[in-house]
Amino acid sequence: MNTLFLAHLGATLAMVGLIWVVQLVHYPLFAQVGADTFGAYHTAHTRQITWIVAPTMGIELVTGGALVAVPPSGVPSAALWLGFALLLVVWGSTALIQMPLHARLARGFDMLLIERLVATNWLRTLAWSARAALVLWMTGRML
Repeated sequence: MNTLFLAHLGATLAMVGLIWVVQLVHYPLFAQVGADTFGAYHTAHTRQITWIVAPTMGIELVTGGALVAVPPSGVPSAALWLGFALLLVVWGSTALIQMPLHARLARGFDMLLIERLVATNWLRTLAWSARAALVLWMTGRML
């Protein structure tokens, strides 16, 4: 198993673990913070989680693209392309849905926006979960 694939596997598994924590813990807790302290809480959440999310998502995207360009032995190209397509779903959802919702929430507590964030984040949660299953299947093919 090559280093590129191992980096991809690690980044994908890290992100799937993180997205489930965000989906089931962090985002639902936004509703419990309250309007008085929500702004500071949201700002701290966004700033601190970015240190984990940004580099890990970046590694996953770069290694995913590299694996499509140079497929590892034993892994069908179709599986790599499917994994990359799921990455595009995650990145598209992040850029077009979650980031704008976070920008609006940065202005203050809004229960409807929090509910929308939790609901729409299921797209990323499911896409990353499918990616994890796919990458683990690829790992089995390579062993």
